[in-house]
Amino acid sequence: MPVPLSGVSDMVRYFLLTFAAFSMLLLPSAFRGGSVAHSGANYPTLEKLGEELFHDTNLSMNRTMACSTCHTQANGFTDIRESEKIGHAVSLGDDGTSLGDRNAPTTAYAKFSPPFGKNEMGEYVGGQFWDGRASTLEDQAGGPPLNPAEMGMSDKASVVKRLKENPDYASAFGTQFGADVFQNDETAFAAMGKALAAFERSDALSTFDSKYDRFLRGEEKLTDQEELGRVLMSSSQFTNCNTCHTIQGTHGLSDGVFTNHKYFNIGVPANRDVRTVNGSKPDAVDLGLAQNPAVSGDPAQRGKFKVPSLRNIAVTGPYMHNGVFKDLRTVVLFYVKYKSKKPSRQINPETGKAWDVPEVPENIAMTELTSAPALDDKRVDAIVAFLKTLTDRRYEPLLSKDENIGEGTEQLTVHSISVAPENAGK
Repeated sequence: MPVPLSGVSDMVRYFLLTFAAFSMLLLPSAFRGGSVAHSGANYPTLEKLGEELFHDTNLSMNRTMACSTCHTQANGFTDIRESEKIGHAVSLGDDGTSLGDRNAPTTAYAKFSPPFGKNEMGEYVGGQFWDGRASTLEDQAGGPPLNPAEMGMSDKASVVKRLKENPDYASAFGTQFGADVFQNDETAFAAMGKALAAFERSDALSTFDSKYDRFLRGEEKLTDQEELGRVLMSSSQFTNCNTCHTIQGTHGLSDGVFTNHKYFNIGVPANRDVRTVNGSKPDAVDLGLAQNPAVSGDPAQRGKFKVPSLRNIAVTGPYMHNGVFKDLRTVVLFYVKYKSKKPSRQINPETGKAWDVPEVPENIAMTELTSAPALDDKRVDAIVAFLKTLTDRRYEPLLSKDENIGEGTEQLTVHSISVAPENAGK
C-alpha cells in the first residue's frame, strides 16, 4: 500500500521524490513518458535491424504473425505449428483461417541461391520461393507481408505505417537509408526488404558447422554407414543424387549446400489432405515454375520446382514443395521407385498403397530420375544417415536418440518438423 507523502518527514519526502526521478532515468526510453529522442541503438547494423523485423508480429494485419512464425530459428527456420488434419505440411495465416498450398522451405542457406534467370545452357536457375518468382532475397522479403494467406497487410503503405509506429525503427531506418527514407512508401518498403535480406545473408543462418562440416575439417569421423551414404551421394555411378543435389559450392566442398538451384518435375503427387482443408478448387493444379510471371506460362516448365538445399533436411520436414511426405526415408524411396521393378518399391510406406500419380504428368525428368541403378535397403538407410550429418550443430538435438550425430551430446526425440508455406507464398 503506498504511503501518502503528507505523512512523512520533509527529508524522507525529498528522498522518495529524488529516488523516483533517478529511477525514471534508468528506465528504457520506451517506458518513459513525454517526447524523447530515439537513437535506434539496439539496431546498430543493417543485419540487426533485419533480425528485429524478422521477429516483428506488428508487420501482419492482426499483429499475430512475423517472418519467424513460419521460419522459427530454433527449429531450422521452419514452422512447427500444428494444424488439424495436415500437421506441418502448410502454415496457418495471420487471419487464423487461411492455409497455403505449398510448404515453405527453410530460410537457412537461402543466400546461396543466385538471382533468378537462365544459365549458359538456357535452363532456369536460382531465385526464391519454390517457383523462383522472387529473384533475390530482397524481392522475397516483400512477398509474405502482402500475401492474404500469410501476413495479410493490404498494401505497402500499411506496412510502412506499422514501421513508423516504432520510433527506434524510424531512427534506425534513417541511419541506414537516409533521413528521408519514410517520405516515400515504395522506398521505405524496399528498405525493409533490404534489412530482412541482410539478416538472412548473415552467418547466423548459414553456420556450416554440421557433423559433415566437422568431418571435412578433420574434426570428427563419420560412422561406416554415414561414410557409405556420403560416397553414394557423391557418386555418379551408383546414384543420381548428385545430379541435382550437387555437393560442391563456389569454393568446393566447404560451402556446398547440396543443390544446383535448377528446376525439375520429379512427379510429386498432390497433397490431397491439404487440398481438402485449404479451400482449393477440385481441379486445382500447382504448375510450379510455369506460374512464375518471368516464365510466361511456358508449357515446358509445367510441374517444375526448385531443387532445395539438403542442409538441415533431416529436421525440416515434411518434404517436397507441398509437404506430401512426412519421413525422409520415404523421400529417398520415392526416387528409388523410378529405378526399381520390385513390387515392394512401388508402395508408399506412409500409406501402404501404391504411390499416387504425379500432379503434373508432363515434363517429368525421367532421364535424371532413371540414370542410376536401384538401391537396396542398406544403401537407402546409408543415404538417410548421411543426410542427417548435414544438420547444423545447434539442431542436432532435434534428431532421434539413436543417431550417431554429435557423440556425447544429449539427444532429444521430436516429431517431424515442417515448414511454412503459402499458396502463392512459397
